[in-house]
Amino acid sequence: MSGVVDWIEELYESGSARSNRFRYWLLAFDIATVIFVIATSFVPRAPWIEVIDAVLGVLILADFAARMAISENRMRLLIQPATIADLIAVASFLAPIAGEGFGFLRILRTLRLLRTYRLLARLRQDFPFFRENEDVIVALVNLGVFLFVMTGLIYTTQHRTNPDIANYADALYFTVTTLTTTGFGDITLQGTWGRMLSVAVMIFGVTLFLRLAQVLFRPVKVRQPCPNCGLELHDSDAVHCKHCGETIRIETEGAV
Repeated sequence: MSGVVDWIEELYESGSARSNRFRYWLLAFDIATVIFVIATSFVPRAPWIEVIDAVLGVLILADFAARMAISENRMRLLIQPATIADLIAVASFLAPIAGEGFGFLRILRTLRLLRTYRLLARLRQDFPFFRENEDVIVALVNLGVFLFVMTGLIYTTQHRTNPDIANYADALYFTVTTLTTTGFGDITLQGTWGRMLSVAVMIFGVTLFLRLAQVLFRPVKVRQPCPNCGLELHDSDAVHCKHCGETIRIETEGAV
C-alpha cells in the first residue's frame, strides 16, 4: 500500500519529467471538463451526457482520493475552497437524478482552475508566452471563473420563476451586461435573492474587470526577484531595485 502512496506522491509532488507531464494532463482535464460543462448547459439533458457526467465524476473523485492519501494535513485540505468545489462537483456529476435544478453545481468545477496556480513556476519555465503574460492570464482566469459561477447561480435560481431567464444563454447575457455596467434593462432578476445576486455581480465582477484592465494597460513589468529584498516586479529597464536599491540584473535581448 505504501508503494502505491509513494507512486501517487511522486506524480503529484515531485519535479520529475513524468510528474510534470501528469500535471499538464490534469490541467488539460480541468479545462476540458469546464468546456463540457458550459457546452452541455445549452442543450437538453440526454443519456450520453449523463454517462459522461458519471465518468467525469469518478475521475474527479479518484483525483480527490489521491490528494487525500498523500496530504499531511487532511483536515486543512478538506476546508480549502477548491476541495469543497470538487466535492460539490462530484456530487452533481454522479447524481443526475437530482435534476436539472442542480446543474449549476457542475459550474463550480471552474473553481478547480484556481488550484492550477501551483503550476505557475513550471508554466513560466516551459512557455515564454505565459511567462511574459502571466498577470493577464491569471486575471482572465479569475474573471472567467467568476463569470460562469455567477451565471450558473443566476440560471438555477431564476429560470423557473423568471420568464426573462429561459436558458443558460439568457443568464450569461444578464451577467455580462451587468458586469460591464452596460445594463440594457431588458432582463432583470426577480425577488430579494435576485437583487442580491445582481449586487454581487456588480461589486465583485466590476472589481475583477477593473483588475484585468489595470493589468492590460499598466506599464510592462519584468519578473526578476531582487537578491536582497525579494521584490519581483521591476521596470524593464531597471538597474536598481526601487524597494531597497540593490543592483538587479535583468536578462534582456537588447533594444530592437
